[in-house]
Amino acid sequence: MKKIFIIIILLNNISCLLYSQSVIYPAKENKSDYFITNGTIHVGNGQIISNGIIEVSNNKIVKVGSSLTVPSGAKVIDAKGGQIYPGMISAISNLGLKEVGNGVRGSNDYAEIGDINPSIRSIVAYNTDSKVINVLRANGILLANVIPQNESGSTDLITGSSSVVQLDAWNWEDASYRMDGNIHFNMPSLVARTGRRQFFNAEPQADPVKLAMDRIDKVRSFFQEAQSYLSEGSHSETNLKFEAVKNLFNKKQKLFIHCNIVKEMLLAMDLAHQFKFNVVIVGGADSWMIADLLKQNNIPVILGESHALPSSFDDDVDQPYKTPYLLQKAGVLFAITDLNEETRGRNLMFNAGTAAAYGLTKEEALTAITLNAAKILGIDDLTGTIEVGKDANIVVSQGDILDMKSSILTHAFIQGREINLNNKQTELYDRYKYKYGLN
Repeated sequence: MKKIFIIIILLNNISCLLYSQSVIYPAKENKSDYFITNGTIHVGNGQIISNGIIEVSNNKIVKVGSSLTVPSGAKVIDAKGGQIYPGMISAISNLGLKEVGNGVRGSNDYAEIGDINPSIRSIVAYNTDSKVINVLRANGILLANVIPQNESGSTDLITGSSSVVQLDAWNWEDASYRMDGNIHFNMPSLVARTGRRQFFNAEPQADPVKLAMDRIDKVRSFFQEAQSYLSEGSHSETNLKFEAVKNLFNKKQKLFIHCNIVKEMLLAMDLAHQFKFNVVIVGGADSWMIADLLKQNNIPVILGESHALPSSFDDDVDQPYKTPYLLQKAGVLFAITDLNEETRGRNLMFNAGTAAAYGLTKEEALTAITLNAAKILGIDDLTGTIEVGKDANIVVSQGDILDMKSSILTHAFIQGREINLNNKQTELYDRYKYKYGLN
């Protein structure tokens, strides 16, 4: 018993070390009105306002312009000639669900056992004490769509619902910005891949494409059964999985289908047509090939990792950099993300900056991580631009936020509250400056 007690104490201490924040707390509720002045406002919809002023009242943006009058005695936040942007939105993230990658299992809570789990909710597992959160905030990312994922190497199909969170909260209830907005389906790969094991194995192998199609049919059958169940007036027993997809059929939720190649995206469109779902493609490496078809079917795309090799050996090596421009040219609604496990999402705006170097204008690239992301996530009535009536989710940078050399944030506001921009990395920076007498 004594040994068990010691082990429990050690595990508890490890958990505290992983999740505790030193002196960084969520901001207190803002009860005052204020003005943000003397900055260039990038509205987020392509519009730029030079020497702009923003008035915030009741934590909402009430006025935006270049000729506003600031009353005497009003609270003023001087941007000092900097750049003012809407808060960035990470449209796909495992933030707060995965802390130390696959190395420390106890710090991860992002997947569930089983193929079809639409009733799983990522929001209840969201850890507001994650050290990663404050690092993202310091780069201007104020909102994230936190998604349930499949385990590495697993074949999970429907992983559950994702929720949008704001990154300044004590708990997941406070963090919730839009609850359970999307259901996620991982399309099985339709690419038959040959590895060393298959090459040297004399035994005949099952057709991987046929296996994938069988699993897709399994999902199709699930939705058909759910549709029949939901069409009934009453039930003797409640089916939680069928109830969890009810809002897909009434279009209050969207089905986010994770896939990359053209064949997979065509199957996603087929699902959308069969069940009349609002579908979003996540990944979409080859989306540029069928951009006109995506536009015709009104299917948005959340692009996968930009700083990656193309999906096909025949593609240009810089194809991932050019894809945003090609989608923009075709009129497809798209968002840019940062899914790199090493950067943990903090390079979102720099991925957008890369897209700006490969065809997009700077304002179009900004829109891809603000307004476009908000539209896809269904929160554009609340955020995504610096416009009257929206939440005061605002960041102020000394320079271009899409350029890592000049992107130095001086202020950030979430729902009107000015938040602390310190994080674990800045604490370590200060610690070692002090150690070596560099203060």
